Amino acid sequence: MEARRMRAADLFEQGMIPAEIARQVGVRHQIVSEWRKAWWRAGRDGLRGAGRAGRKPKLNEAQLAEVQEALARGAEANGYTTDLWTLPRVAEVIQRMTGVGYHPGHVWYVLRDQLDWTWQRPARRAVERNEEAIEHWVKKRWPQLKKGQGARTR
Repeated sequence: MEARRMRAADLFEQGMIPAEIARQVGVRHQIVSEWRKAWWRAGRDGLRGAGRAGRKPKLNEAQLAEVQEALARGAEANGYTTDLWTLPRVAEVIQRMTGVGYHPGHVWYVLRDQLDWTWQRPARRAVERNEEAIEHWVKKRWPQLKKGQGARTR
C-alpha cells in the first residue's frame, strides 16, 4: 500500500485529478482524497506507513533462530521420550532457551507466523492403539449409550 501511496504522490505532484489517480493506482477515489489531504499536510512523509501494528514480538531474530535450530533437532534431542512436538513442549523449550514464557495456546502463533512451521499429522498410528477394543466400543458400547435412559436429554 505504501508503494501505491507514493505513486499517488507522484501523480499529485503532476496535478492529476483524484479520480484518474484512483483508476491508475487501483483504489477508490475517496481513498485518494484522504491521501491527498495527508499529502497537503505533511508531503510524502504523511503518506508513509505507520510501521508495524500491535505489540512487538517477545523474541528477537537471534532467539527465534536458536529456537528454530532446537526444534529442528527434534523432541527426543531436547529431552522428551517421543519425537513428537506438542505446543506445551515447544513452550517449555522456548522458556528454557530464551527465558521468555508463552502460554501453550499462543505458541502456535509463534510457530506459524514467525517460524513458518505448519501443523503436521503423525504419519502412522500410535503403537498403543487397540483395534479390537475400538471395534468393540463402536459396535457394542456406543449403541448402548445412544439407546440408554436420558440419552435424549444430553
